[in-house]
Amino acid sequence: MTDLTGRVALVTGASRGIGAATAIRLAEAGADVAVGCGRHREKAEEVAGKITGLGRRAVVVSGDMADPDVPRRVVAEASERLGPVGVLVANAGTGTRIDLDDVDVAAWDHDMAVNLRAPFLLAQAAVPGMRERRFGRIVFLSSVAAFLGGILSPQYTASKAGLIGLAHNLAAALAAHGITVNAISPGLIATDMLTGDPRLDALERGVPVGRLGQPVEVADLIVAVVSNAYMTGQTVSVDGGRYPR
Repeated sequence: MTDLTGRVALVTGASRGIGAATAIRLAEAGADVAVGCGRHREKAEEVAGKITGLGRRAVVVSGDMADPDVPRRVVAEASERLGPVGVLVANAGTGTRIDLDDVDVAAWDHDMAVNLRAPFLLAQAAVPGMRERRFGRIVFLSSVAAFLGGILSPQYTASKAGLIGLAHNLAAALAAHGITVNAISPGLIATDMLTGDPRLDALERGVPVGRLGQPVEVADLIVAVVSNAYMTGQTVSVDGGRYPR
């Protein structure tokens, strides 16, 4: 297992939910963490405070991932303030429930920009340094929606499926340089994305284990994947058995 002590991790979308849990779990594993956020900087600062309370260094880096200039800036800022980024968890995403007939080009492009283009640009910015140091761990947060169609919009599902293809492509290209690339596909997780959904009770009953997943359960898997130097090019679901393979 890879020792994360002293490594620098960048986790986007880390002000809450899966991202916040992952940032804290990585700190517990020894990493210093750049806590990425969009609008919720105050919550990101709280997460950073928990990390420093664990004896690790933490900074908050913020920006709108729909802006194509932000991913590279965020990687650069994290590297300047903490050191070279060795672990990238591209977790920031967006998704709303929109029926097919109501999807316009702007909605499609926005979700694709945040959910698929930004993770690519983050990886593109982080990889040169990882390649130079011959160490890197990249994790993309996909979704079980990529296999099942999901409960949100067509563009959400398409973007999450795209991350799996991106992970396969980068894993093959970067394995020889000591860089692993994997995708995690959560199912129904108790986060803000599901808050207030009128279908929630019925959806929960449809999970074979009988409940929603917790953010920390996804975070534990992410840390395990990051810690494994022999695992690359894989897509791992954590979904309570909704998509058995």
